[in-house]
Amino acid sequence: MTSSRHERAHGTTLRVARGLAAALVLALTVALGCMPNAEAAAHSQIVSDGSSWAANAVGTWVASVVPQGLQVVFTSTGSAQGRSDFAAKTVDFAVSDIGYQGKDPLTGAADSSSRPYAYLPIVSGGTSFPYHIVENGQLVRTLRLSGATLAKIFTDQITNWNDPSITADNNGVALPSLPIVPIVHSEGSGSTYQFSAYLARQYASAWQSFAGADVPTEYWPTGKGKQVAQSGSDGVMNYLTSSSGNGAIAYDEYSYALGANFPAAKVLNAAGYYTLPTQYNVAVALTQAQIDPNTLLQNLQNVYTYNDPRVYALSSYSYAVIPTSATDPKETTGKRQTIADFLDYSVCQGQAEIGSIGYSALPINLVQDSFKRIQLLSTADPGVDVSQDAVTACNNPTFVAGDPNGNHLAQIAPQPAACDKQGAGPCGIGGAPSPSPTATSSTPSPTASSTSKGATTGSGTTTGSGTTSGTGATASGGTKTATGATTGAGSATGTGTGSSPVTGSGATQVDPDTGQVVAVGPSSGSGAAPASAGTGTDTSSGTGTDSGTGTSTGGNVQLVEGAAAVGAGQGDDGTMAVLAGLLLLCALVAPPVLARRWGRGGRS
Repeated sequence: MTSSRHERAHGTTLRVARGLAAALVLALTVALGCMPNAEAAAHSQIVSDGSSWAANAVGTWVASVVPQGLQVVFTSTGSAQGRSDFAAKTVDFAVSDIGYQGKDPLTGAADSSSRPYAYLPIVSGGTSFPYHIVENGQLVRTLRLSGATLAKIFTDQITNWNDPSITADNNGVALPSLPIVPIVHSEGSGSTYQFSAYLARQYASAWQSFAGADVPTEYWPTGKGKQVAQSGSDGVMNYLTSSSGNGAIAYDEYSYALGANFPAAKVLNAAGYYTLPTQYNVAVALTQAQIDPNTLLQNLQNVYTYNDPRVYALSSYSYAVIPTSATDPKETTGKRQTIADFLDYSVCQGQAEIGSIGYSALPINLVQDSFKRIQLLSTADPGVDVSQDAVTACNNPTFVAGDPNGNHLAQIAPQPAACDKQGAGPCGIGGAPSPSPTATSSTPSPTASSTSKGATTGSGTTTGSGTTSGTGATASGGTKTATGATTGAGSATGTGTGSSPVTGSGATQVDPDTGQVVAVGPSSGSGAAPASAGTGTDTSSGTGTDSGTGTSTGGNVQLVEGAAAVGAGQGDDGTMAVLAGLLLLCALVAPPVLARRWGRGGRS
């Protein structure tokens, strides 16, 4: 009888233990089922090229994502080459300051793609005018130029730095008699396009007589006057900063002048003030950008004429061009995942890294639009995890906690100093102070520049907004139209490593927000950013046009309905793996242990 009771108790114990084991196995199955697909979290190396205007920002982000296991190779080749390589499927994504045009308006060079794509803004900044003028052994740092004077300099109508128009811009302060040497880009350049678009719109007569038509172009007309053509932003700055560059002036993104520790000219705006492309002035200017709601591409005509005293007139955005086809032969799940994670970092956390090096951060509405475009990678391949942090967690200096919809950089942008007004100053000459403007309210979130071997460093914050009319749900190769009414903001993209070293010299340091000398001491240096190019033999090309209608003047944009985020965040992988391991251990060990323990208890 006792033996029978012991057997029944032992049987009950085993059934309980087996039941517990089954429950643990079920829990383990559920836990494993909740984990993201391992393939979705995998990364493969990607190759990109394009805009040298945005390269310093992209290079900063390339370095910043290395600890995350992302391998991004970026080569600064120029916007036109970047778009061409994207169309030929030799790169995974491109960076360009403008979109495909079908053909260049001036030269007729082919510019289209049959490879489906979408644009997303990644950075903003200003096309600046670094110069090299030595007087009495010292580098001149107080130059001011109007748009009309710049137009005459770069169309060979003003050829000496003592020209009366330049003296007038500087309130009667004459520069030495020194031949002017304009340095222009020899490659298809977004910098050239933005500068020529400004000239064609604001100084059409001077530009038409020089170029032959009052249209913008990526290819500067060469072989005229004393102009010197150099390839890429690094080539332009290398020539300008060399010992033979005395008398030279160039055009390029502000980060290059700051990186070389060379001055850039303050440019006269519509309000009658000479300004630099600081992160604040760019933010204010781009509130007037008109954005196509279908493509997110920019129309800057209202930026040129905006009469806020803080405006830098040649402000603009730069873009990433990403593949959107599910059958793109160049892309794999691992590559799309790397593109998604890299661009997610760039338009979110990466915006806080670029203000101090000469760029300006994207406003919240453009970050949201870029997030939606990144989701198109998951639409093409559901294995791609596009889970994203809340936009308010981006630590972006253009929006702050408690006021996510405001453009903080534009709100706190300081007014220019009185000596920067037309007819006064120049600042820093004849007793006029060297201004150190302070923000009108709180300061932006801290920015930091980063450097890395093999990657150019850059920074800047992009800001800008504008209302756009029209809606659109896709942005890819092919024709797209837009109708309806939405509000919008400007957009931009950036790029990474340079292809040649930029050498900086001089004994001063320059405040990126004022252009003024902030420290004196012996300083020199050089930085090399080795270029690494992608490989590929696919030379397919085709046509694709982007069209959309609508204008924008202020406000934020909510445009494309992006695909829903897929999968859990990659940050949950470790926690789920530990939980799964513990459950598995319990499922294997607990049943026999409990059976023996309860069995002994039943026999006592």
